[in-house]
Amino acid sequence: MLDAILGWLGVVLVSIGVFFLFLGALGIFRLPDLFNRLQAGTKSTTLGVVATTLGVGLLAKGWLPFSVAIAIFLLMTNPISSHSVARASYRAGVKLYPGTDPDECAERHLEIHEEGEDE
Repeated sequence: MLDAILGWLGVVLVSIGVFFLFLGALGIFRLPDLFNRLQAGTKSTTLGVVATTLGVGLLAKGWLPFSVAIAIFLLMTNPISSHSVARASYRAGVKLYPGTDPDECAERHLEIHEEGEDE
């Protein structure tokens, strides 16, 4: 009975993961600029990969410890790498989509430089 419940839970998790991976891929193709695409790709694919990995771990019992370790690793590293790519792109001068308003990073960057000049 418990194996059947865990099996169905694994199938549900894999299905949820595949759905979010599809949404991430769709967001990468449909969104207008690097920063929006990066956010769609990171948030939805992180959830999608974690759900899929845990679902596979429930379906193949021997892989559960490995899938939990992979999920934890992805939860720790994927947002950090996405932030690093976005920050480096912004500093390199990658332009925002014209409809992005306001550019809060530019306002904050300007405040920091003005404070440095006043000293």
